[in-house]
This record gives sequence, C-alpha cells and structure tokens, in this order.
Amino acid sequence: MAIATVNPTTGKTVTTFETLDAIAIQDRLAQAQAAFADYRQTSFAQRTHCLHAAADILEVNRQAYGEIMTREMGKPLASAIAEVTKCAWVCRFYAEQGDRLLADVPTPTDGSQSFVRYQPLGVVLAVMPWNFPFWQVFRFAAPTLMAGNVAVLKHASNVPQCALAIEEIFTKAGFPAGVFQTLLVGANAVADIIADDRVIAATLTGSEPAGSALAAAAGKHIKPTLLELGGSDPFIVMASADLDRAMDTAVTARTLNNGQSCIAAKRFIVHEAIADQFIAGLTQRFAALTVGDPMQFDTDIGPLATPAIREELAQQVQTCIDAGAQVAIGGDLPACQAKLPADLQSGNFYPPTILTDIPPGTPADDEEFFGPVALVFRVPDLDAAIALANSTTLGLGASGWTEDGQERDRLINELEAGAVFINGMVKSDPRLPFGGIKRSGYGRELGREGILAFVNAKTVWVR
Repeated sequence: MAIATVNPTTGKTVTTFETLDAIAIQDRLAQAQAAFADYRQTSFAQRTHCLHAAADILEVNRQAYGEIMTREMGKPLASAIAEVTKCAWVCRFYAEQGDRLLADVPTPTDGSQSFVRYQPLGVVLAVMPWNFPFWQVFRFAAPTLMAGNVAVLKHASNVPQCALAIEEIFTKAGFPAGVFQTLLVGANAVADIIADDRVIAATLTGSEPAGSALAAAAGKHIKPTLLELGGSDPFIVMASADLDRAMDTAVTARTLNNGQSCIAAKRFIVHEAIADQFIAGLTQRFAALTVGDPMQFDTDIGPLATPAIREELAQQVQTCIDAGAQVAIGGDLPACQAKLPADLQSGNFYPPTILTDIPPGTPADDEEFFGPVALVFRVPDLDAAIALANSTTLGLGASGWTEDGQERDRLINELEAGAVFINGMVKSDPRLPFGGIKRSGYGRELGREGILAFVNAKTVWVR
C-alpha cells in the first residue's frame, strides 16, 4: 500500500512518501538498540521532564496538529484539537505518576528482604491505526517511554504526516535520539521487524486480522504482545433510565470521530417499553447533525477515512435493509452526496443512519460497523438485553443506562467486556486500564496496567 496523504474530504492526494528499504530499517533498529542501552539508565526525573515538555509542545500547537489529523483522516477539527489535548494529558499523567507506579513492591518472605522491581524490556514495536492517529500512539508511548523502553512506530499508511509529527514532538521534547522513531513502512514489513532480535515486544491497535497476524509472528519468536482490536459495543437502555440523557449521549457515543471508533456504541439495545420513544428521539437528534467540511467548527460529521471503509459500511447497511431492517433515517448514500457542496462530492461522506427491526442473520449480529450507523434492537427485559449484548465474539466496552440498583449490579457483573460504563459513554482515561476480552484483544493500556505492559517484573530476594 502506498504511503500517502489523501484528503478524505476531497479525495485528492496531497503528498506521497517513500517507504524505508530493508537497509534503512536495519539502521533504525540499530539506532533504537543503541539508544536503549543509555536511555534505560536515565532517571525518572529526566523522563518526567521530557514528558512534560512533550505535553507543552502538544498544547501550544494543538490546532496545527489537529489540522494535520483532519486533512489526513477527516475527523472534525474540534474533535482533532481535543485529541491533541488528551495526548498532553496522558503525557502529564505518566510524568507525574510514573515513578510511583514503577516503584519497588516489597513482599517480605521468611525474614528475608524481598521485593518486585520493574525494569524496561527494550525496543517495542507499535503498529497503530489511523482513526485516532495521535491518541493511539501517545497512550502507548507515554507509559512505554516512562518505563525506560524505546519505541519504533509503524503507523497506518494513510496518516504519514501524523506519524512524522509525533516523532518530531518527542525529539523536540528532549528525548535522546533513537528513543522514539517513526518507520514509514508498509504492513508487509511488520513480520520481519518483529523477527529482528533487537525488537523485544509489540503492540497493535487495529483489526482482528491484523492483530492475529501480529500475534502469530510474535509468538513464533516468543515475544509478548498487546492487542486492542475491534468492538461491537452495546448501549443498553432500560425503562428506568434517564431517557433524555441517554439519547443525548447516544448521539455522541455513535457519531464521535465520524463513527470510526472501536469503543463507539454500535448496538443500541432498548427495553421495549421505551423503544419507540428512544428511536424517535435518536432520529430527531441524528437529523440535526451537520455533515460537511471537517475543517469547519460547526461540522458534526466529516468524511470516512477511505473510500474502502465507506464502501464496506454501505454494503453492511444494504445487506441489513435487504434482509428486512427498517431505516429510521439515512442509509441513502447518493442523497447524502447530493446535499454536499460540489467541491465535497468526491469526499468519503456517509449519512448518519439508524436501522431498526433488524432480523437475525445480518452483519449487525457480529460485525463492527465503522461509521455513523446506529443499530437499534428491542428487548423485553434485562435478561434478553444482557444475552444480546454478550452474543457477539467481541468484548471491548459496554454502556448501561438504568436508575435501578439491581439492574446496575447485573450489568456490571454479567456484561462480557473489558469496560462497563453505567449512565455514561465508554471512553478511555489515562487513569484507568483500557482493553478488551474475547476477540477484542488482550492486555491493557493506560492506568497502572499500561505502564507495566512492557516491563520485567523482577523478583528480588536478599537474605
């Protein structure tokens, strides 16, 4: 796949980049290995200083970095700027908490002095996606660098300017040369990079096939991996819920980032007593969304990142309609394009869409819809809601809406997901571990678990 910036708003290629050849990759890995030998000896204070400096750079240049994201993958500019600000937050969190999170853990045994010491592993490969092109990288890099590891980034091929900008941020922040490097390479280079003895571990955020391939390649060489893959997150609304708040949140939870988020609410599972009211309210709110130029601050929905993503989404929706699903709003791609200004009609836009009365046996059962499409299901009770929520092979996040304490406790205990949010939208937070179960991946980013993902938990025993 070519490495290029193709503006999804216009469909025009902005710039292309040469991929690194095998010799250049070897040189970068040698730099990373050499950097680790020295960087692992740096103090927490030095790493803290550099992470705070990175946060400063992000905050000062938040709009410029936001514009890069919007040009490369189409998210609304306001959302892109907020993403940059969140990256600064994760840098500051680990700068301020890293030494505490990595402190020795004493565990007395038989009168001896014994403890666990956390030490860095080495060069970690990060294979990152395009949908949150800054945040996905920084939520990996901040804890990984604070722990004393070094990183090489293989970013998605459609966001090369984001990838290069991130490397520049870490360099300007004072991290030593080679500690964080961007590798402009295609997916076909990943297996050889993982096989290299200088790379000690790998992490990937992306699709199930990509995660499976990375884990298989790493497993062949006995190297640890962390995977954050897709989600088909349920958004359960019970009759006791604050319905207006649930509907307001549902719009954001489904359309944030143009609907292209692994933890976006995708399946809206609603108690039949309030289903008609919920569908009517959600439809009204979707109708009020503005689709258009993502560089404008009043735009709610920009284009999808690539034509292929839009085509797949349109096929999934049409398959559901052909099987008997009802369209509450949207679902008509030509009509959406016709409403756009002439200069945007070649962009990858898809209309905010709500499908209801979806029969079994469609892609809605077990596929991730990556775009602004809400799938609404009616259920008679909480048992049916939980059963439907858990029926997918994915298990990233889940949101439950109820004012009933017993319902709340059952949702918390019985939903099969890496995170359960009650009366709130699923989101990532530097202070809390983040990740999934089942085919949504394994391991955890963020929180204490995130900084321990790539360390040696060394047992020390002294008589």
